[in-house]
Amino acid sequence: MNDIRDMMLDSAGRLFSDRVDRELWQASEDGGFSDDAWHAVAEMGLAGMLLEEDEGGAGLAVTDGLSLAELAGYHALPLPLAETFVGMRLLADRIDVSGEEIIALAGEHNIVDARLEAADDGWTLTGELQRIAWGRHAHYVLLDMPARDGDMRRVVIKADRLDWRPDVSLAGEARDSASLDGLELTADAVTAKTMTGPSITEWGALLRSLQMAGAMRRALDLAVEHANERKQFGRPIAKFQAVQQQLAAMAGQVAAAGAAAAAAARATDGEEPGFMIAVAKARVGEAAGMAAAVAHQVHAAMGFTREHTLHYYTRRLWSWRDEFGTEPYWQDRIGQRICATGGDGMWPFLSDL
Repeated sequence: MNDIRDMMLDSAGRLFSDRVDRELWQASEDGGFSDDAWHAVAEMGLAGMLLEEDEGGAGLAVTDGLSLAELAGYHALPLPLAETFVGMRLLADRIDVSGEEIIALAGEHNIVDARLEAADDGWTLTGELQRIAWGRHAHYVLLDMPARDGDMRRVVIKADRLDWRPDVSLAGEARDSASLDGLELTADAVTAKTMTGPSITEWGALLRSLQMAGAMRRALDLAVEHANERKQFGRPIAKFQAVQQQLAAMAGQVAAAGAAAAAAARATDGEEPGFMIAVAKARVGEAAGMAAAVAHQVHAAMGFTREHTLHYYTRRLWSWRDEFGTEPYWQDRIGQRICATGGDGMWPFLSDL
């Protein structure tokens, strides 16, 4: 299976290198969406790579497939690929989705004052969706929320039924809101959420952790490249010890972030994926702030100019850091879980992860 993963990542990397450029980034920031670029991604089968082969997918294990999210982050891909390939896996046994369709994820931070109530022949959903990534371009929105009986339900909404209010992230990517008041859902649009596997919020946090790890890796490459090319006092600034120290510190943060995100991806099939995802989102978010700061220090004013590519990565780092829960939120989740084990249970819990 690793051979299939490597072939898929190699092909995706070439596609992203060919397709992702300043023109594509700017089109996204201007409110557009490249149907041509999305078609190329879908045609390669990347959106369905986590589906089984008899479902039209590549049959990749989740851990292998999630590597694609890190690669998309490395290229600052301005398309909802990560959300869609996870969403397709979660919806595979419920609806017939094609490789061209886009699935958005709504975490608990995106759902405001929502209520899900059973009706005679289905469900009624009220409330508000706020700042959904790629909402106006999506075909389906997937979310978890408690019903009035207290049980957790997984809900899928056809996105064209919502009146989207466009907005953008700091990186210029679509982050849209919509009212849910009085939205009637069929019975099969709502299912019981089992306690196994990550929640939608956790899936979103994992994807953002992987994307940030990739974007940081690219920012480090750009910083090292610039330090070797930029000369001051007759020699590259990479020769100065202060710059070397900053780049070494950044490299350490990038390595730690990548390790945390990869460990969380491996834990998705485990008994407590939420804990490792919480660790990853908290650690990667912390690293993202430091890595972005160093990258801009090395580039000086150059990195902030529109002509340079660095800001396309750092603005995504700042945006993704806040989505699907900030560091304090996930640190609180970590603390609650550790406290619940008790003193005697802490080491056995940690060593079994």
